[in-house]
Amino acid sequence: MKHPMNRRRAMLAAAAVSLSVAVGAAGCSGKAAEGGGSGDVKAGPGVTKDKITLSALTDLTGPYAALGKGVTQAQKLYYDQLNAAGGVCGRKIELVVRDHGYDVQKALAAYSEVGPRSAAIPQVIGSPITIALRQRLENDHLLTIPQAWSHTLLGSKYVQLTGTTYDLDIINGVDFLMRAKGVKKGDKVGHLYLEGDYGLSALAGAKYAAGKAGLTLVEQQVKATDADMTAQAGAFKKAGVKAILVSVSPKQAASLVGVAAASGLNVPYAASNSAFAQQLLATQVGGIMQKDYYVATAGPPFSSGTPALQKLAGEYQMAYKGEPLDSAVYSGYVTAAIVGEALKKACQSKDLTRDGIVAAHRSNARFDLGFGAATMDFTQWNRPSARGSFIVKPDKASQGGTKLVEPSKESELAKGYNPPAG
Repeated sequence: MKHPMNRRRAMLAAAAVSLSVAVGAAGCSGKAAEGGGSGDVKAGPGVTKDKITLSALTDLTGPYAALGKGVTQAQKLYYDQLNAAGGVCGRKIELVVRDHGYDVQKALAAYSEVGPRSAAIPQVIGSPITIALRQRLENDHLLTIPQAWSHTLLGSKYVQLTGTTYDLDIINGVDFLMRAKGVKKGDKVGHLYLEGDYGLSALAGAKYAAGKAGLTLVEQQVKATDADMTAQAGAFKKAGVKAILVSVSPKQAASLVGVAAASGLNVPYAASNSAFAQQLLATQVGGIMQKDYYVATAGPPFSSGTPALQKLAGEYQMAYKGEPLDSAVYSGYVTAAIVGEALKKACQSKDLTRDGIVAAHRSNARFDLGFGAATMDFTQWNRPSARGSFIVKPDKASQGGTKLVEPSKESELAKGYNPPAG
């Protein structure tokens, strides 16, 4: 998943986990309301005189369990830090976590439980989950940050996509293949993509890029339950593709790369951010993925070495010894901070109602934590908050499992592109 799609396979036990965390980073000061809407700060659902409740609807036992674990732990770290510094408006943050296992019905049931008592939702894993919840989120005026990057999620005041969408990443990835890996006009390029919004969003970008660049796109769609990519690799080889775009889960990507190499199909890959996990480097295909597999992503790798990223790396490794330090950690921390900053701004406006939190968030045109990523603009919800992709490459020796190949930029190929209406 940009979306998402930026991850350890270990699963957190329990299908319903509740994490109460105390938060710290400079929360805004101010007299706490006495509960409800009393006091000098207006309060809405999820806000009491001493607590702000947030909820995360994550995947801890399904295909994106590694992502869910890293994101959730990084969000807990951020809110732990925010609480340690006094919280927001004299209130501590409670993060309530529910595991949906990438099952829409479980996610809907979880939302019915935790949604009514939440001030915001800093994590929803999965485009299909977010789409199923979207109308309820809008009706409830609940600021929500999905760990998904399908362009079809654009257009809602209450749903904030971070960074680039899947289609933009793929366009930037195709541009990289043509500039750096020898792909040229007239070539055939394969695209392995997942059915549903993640894959179809990436496919929209692939079709646009192929049309603009004079490439022939060879499509192979798979289901989330498909595990063996032998048939798809065979179809790509038969077609004579010169490169392959990848927009599936990490395990499916590993299967594709492994069987393609075994069949003698050795071509460069450009993948969506959700089509790689650091844990793949410890598998049999890890060595192969380090050769010619590239990931287009809005988030910088930890190995890029910015001071702010190094600080986060140290804090996370101290809090979660032995856990992978990958793009899930970066994404989780950033999305937690987005909600944290909205809460602090809402506090300054003395309005911690849901509408007050959304208004505070949407007033931020230059969100930047100093990690080296493109500044995000949250004032418009009909377009991606950023357009530049990093190109990174799996690398076992690098911190976080990837190394920087190219810094974040919007490619020439992407400059004329606008995501189609969802």
